[in-house]
Amino acid sequence: MHEEIVHFVWKHSPSLFNGILLDDVETLEVISPGVHNSDSGPDFFNAKLRIGQTIWAGNIEIHINASDWDKHKHNTDPAFDSVILHLVVNYDKEVHNSQGKKVLTVQVPYPDNLEWELQRLVGQDSWIPCAQSLPSYNGLQLQMWLSSLAAERLEQKTEQIKALVNHFSGSWEEAFYVSMARSFGLKINALPFELLAKATPLKYLAKIRDCLFSIEAMLFGQAGILPSDEKADDYTQRLVKEYSYHKAKFSLSPIPNHLWKFMRLRPMAFPTIRIAQFAMLIHSSSALFSKCLEATNLKQLHGLLKVKTSEYWHSHYTFGNETSYRKKSIGLATIDIIILNTIIPFAFAYGIERGNDALKEKALALLEQMKPEKNSMTEGFLKLGVSASNAYTTQALAQLKNEYCDKRKCLYCQVGANVLLKRV
Repeated sequence: MHEEIVHFVWKHSPSLFNGILLDDVETLEVISPGVHNSDSGPDFFNAKLRIGQTIWAGNIEIHINASDWDKHKHNTDPAFDSVILHLVVNYDKEVHNSQGKKVLTVQVPYPDNLEWELQRLVGQDSWIPCAQSLPSYNGLQLQMWLSSLAAERLEQKTEQIKALVNHFSGSWEEAFYVSMARSFGLKINALPFELLAKATPLKYLAKIRDCLFSIEAMLFGQAGILPSDEKADDYTQRLVKEYSYHKAKFSLSPIPNHLWKFMRLRPMAFPTIRIAQFAMLIHSSSALFSKCLEATNLKQLHGLLKVKTSEYWHSHYTFGNETSYRKKSIGLATIDIIILNTIIPFAFAYGIERGNDALKEKALALLEQMKPEKNSMTEGFLKLGVSASNAYTTQALAQLKNEYCDKRKCLYCQVGANVLLKRV
């Protein structure tokens, strides 16, 4: 037996509890089950009940065994003094709150049929558990659920951003710089790019921002990919010499070069090219974090991030290997990934931190302006009849797939709940 099953029934079908006798005298009527609480404290906040002729308002706690109340130390926690009803499957003990008052407890039947249907649903051998039912759910209800998921995804990223900001002693600029670097690495080189940024503090790069060559030397050197061959071309030899100077001056230590991946990458996405583009971005953009927050539309953000490499890299993809001349400007698709993974989440998180609702709304508006992502996840939903017209929807679908479908959390999903309620 699982508490979550009883939570589900109380949340979605509270009328099933109507008519239950309390203390063998008065009957229960659920006017409102309250708001489900996923954090510490009672399971449901602000419920409204009618017990006999009296209206009660307060919180609800649910356990399998009544004795779990004491086991979880609710009897000494003032946060649970506001509980007006304690629902249990097994009434094995009378319980009291921290003030010594008896907690009104009622025994309810366990919904075995619901648990059976849940096991059958999550056990489906399909791309997502409700693959057969999702097409019939598609519509306004689904759109409302996806809107909630898009905000949930940004809130989840906000917590990650806050942790990163705290890591840098409250510096949003440093955290933004590291996140930006990670985005430049795309999926395959995200980690080494993040480590590169962490090993190369922004304050050091700020001291040499006016000199692109010095920035390149520091970044390539810190990446651990500068050749040591004495026969290297003139540009590379000068980089090695320049990095040696900065390494000693700032007591720098490079990251291991084996972390970088070149295999199965298009040459335009080689780490060397991405680092050269990142160097140009740092060189050409002061106060980048502030400028990104001030941008009002995608066109402005594209203008801020549309950078190319220095001249050397227009005829090279790796050190010393000359190729035909081709300007290595960062593509719009890559820019959109950076906007999606760094700029929008940071704008949303900063809006929350500063109580700036306009900034939060702008972040959501930018998502709606962006083209939908195209990947195996969006294709999978498209096969089930769920299409996306913008990145706002594809981010919501990613949250649905990663946090609910893949984890088989059907009890907490609006689609899964709809399927289960139809079966029981």
